[in-house]
Amino acid sequence: MYESELAARFRRINGDHPMTPADDAYVSARFAVLEDLCAAQGRDPGAVRLTMLSGLLPLPGYLRSDGAEMVPRDLFALTEEAGGPERLEEWFTGQWPDRETGRREWEAYLSGQYVCLHSVRPATIRRKEELTAAIGAAPAEPDAGSDAWSARLHALVDELDALEPAFTGYDRLRFGGPTSRDLCVDAVRARYPRRAPLPAGGR
Repeated sequence: MYESELAARFRRINGDHPMTPADDAYVSARFAVLEDLCAAQGRDPGAVRLTMLSGLLPLPGYLRSDGAEMVPRDLFALTEEAGGPERLEEWFTGQWPDRETGRREWEAYLSGQYVCLHSVRPATIRRKEELTAAIGAAPAEPDAGSDAWSARLHALVDELDALEPAFTGYDRLRFGGPTSRDLCVDAVRARYPRRAPLPAGGR
């Protein structure tokens, strides 16, 4: 029930791009089929789809090539923490000091496109934004190129690497270009190779 409506909403937001076998394998390893997750937790999948269509839960992150709706394994965690789907929006937006920013992040969350994080929570969303901004600004820092600068930069990149999954070719199609991992992890490591630490007592 509501499968076609949910698929239509998903494609309006993401476009109608093909999922390759590699994409299917990636999402199958990292996400849960909505029907299976509901069965495991004693939930009605039709009711969950209706909750998504009503703007109270995020849309699936992916539609596998066989039509399966792929969702985070912790899809219901924030709802439970907030005290139910009707309370989730207020709880979620309240995690930002600026309510307008919280509202924008809520809309992004509902889109299902926060596949850029292993765990989609306000704290990890904020930290990802902080890290990508700091990495982007790093080349303009006064000590850019120094050993200390390189160490700081790679600490930021390593932290972002731990927050983000690998992404898929499908993601680059629906987002219209490189992902944040492409730009802020892989490209930065290639352009600014990690420097070996100096030996103890060395200069």
